[in-house]
Amino acid sequence: EVQLVESGGGSVQPGGSLRLSCATSGFTFSINSMTWVRQAPGKGLEWVSSINWSDGRTFYTDSVKGRFTISRDNARNTLYLQLNSLKTEDTAIYYCARGSRTSWSDRGQGTQVTVSS
Repeated sequence: EVQLVESGGGSVQPGGSLRLSCATSGFTFSINSMTWVRQAPGKGLEWVSSINWSDGRTFYTDSVKGRFTISRDNARNTLYLQLNSLKTEDTAIYYCARGSRTSWSDRGQGTQVTVSS
């Protein structure tokens, strides 16, 4: 059974930082591209970032470029998302998902990120 468990969310002020983690099991993490998506209140799912399994290339939506960093630890089967310089518009539930930007599935339960002053 594929499992993805996100953690690390919380409430921060604008300009603050958080580090999200996604612990995985039930599949071979090291040969799967991984993705973060988010859902802001009242809005649909938005792709945030992805990381290739084959070459480690990373991809970001324009609104988070230069502020967020995706990474992975294949030895720990864990995906990360470092969130810096947070803005109020980053408030959302963040989900990790197995797969690439254009083809992902098996989303976790999510972790809430709230940015407010």
